[in-house]
Amino acid sequence: MEVEMDVEHFTIDGGGCASDEPFALQVLGDSMEPEFEHGCIIVIDPAGVIQNGCFVLAEVNGEHIFRQLLVQEDRLYLKPMRSSYDIVEIPNLKVIAGVIVQKAGTRRSQHKRYD
Repeated sequence: MEVEMDVEHFTIDGGGCASDEPFALQVLGDSMEPEFEHGCIIVIDPAGVIQNGCFVLAEVNGEHIFRQLLVQEDRLYLKPMRSSYDIVEIPNLKVIAGVIVQKAGTRRSQHKRYD
């Protein structure tokens, strides 16, 4: 799978993966620190359960971004972990490309699951 990224936004070329198979990406930038450090690897499940507070990969304005999903008073928001970045309101759940289900660490004991 070929992935092109800049610091905060990236595009995905499906390569040979089926659209419902989990895939991994490297986090670039500091918008999701301290939970997700620059350079860490995350696993995204396109078929993952979407719920308030989960970490998601979403398509916004033609680009994919990695944020935490917040549901407040029937409105949907994508929130970065760092307050210096903007919270983005999204129209519906159709923009969610997948749910982050795991963060890889340098050792197996450092792997963290999000489910």
